[in-house]
Amino acid sequence: ASKFIEILLGDKGYDDQELRKLCHELNVRPMIKHREFTPLHRAWNARLDEDLYGQRNQNETVNSTIGRKYDSSVFSRKWYKQFREIIAKCIVRNLDRAM
Repeated sequence: ASKFIEILLGDKGYDDQELRKLCHELNVRPMIKHREFTPLHRAWNARLDEDLYGQRNQNETVNSTIGRKYDSSVFSRKWYKQFREIIAKCIVRNLDRAM
């Protein structure tokens, strides 16, 4: 069976041990920079694949475009409905871009 997510890219704002633990449990590779409190954190950040980590910027661009053009608000209260709203906005953005 194929996985839906193989690598999770995130900046230092997503540096959380619980998130990293969850990624490892789900066999997802976390590519999240560590907040640099120690030399070990700096060493871990230096080992990140910069080309792959740089792909994160594409996601940031898409998020920004959706927020500006289609409103960044999510109105549903339940997480799965919020997820559907976000997916719908992504689909609309891709259709709009294809035209």
